[in-house]
Amino acid sequence: MHPDYSDQLPGLNRIEGQVKGIKRMIEGHRYCVDILTQVKAVKAALHKVEQEILKKHIQHCLKNAVVAKNEMEIQEKIDELMKLLIKQN
Repeated sequence: MHPDYSDQLPGLNRIEGQVKGIKRMIEGHRYCVDILTQVKAVKAALHKVEQEILKKHIQHCLKNAVVAKNEMEIQEKIDELMKLLIKQN
């Protein structure tokens, strides 16, 4: 069973509103730096959501594999995380 991430929905709703705001700013021909400031805010908010989901994944999914002493599942979880982390850079 996967962890519950519903606690991230308010943040995602806020991000969705911010993205719509950026779209309106572009449509309204707002100043470049103002738009970029909002883009950075969205990126920071998404990063926070990402970190919280990653934290729960480690605390739940990886921990369960370790507690079960399932070497194959542990390696699979580590490989998934490494692939994800390498893809980010």
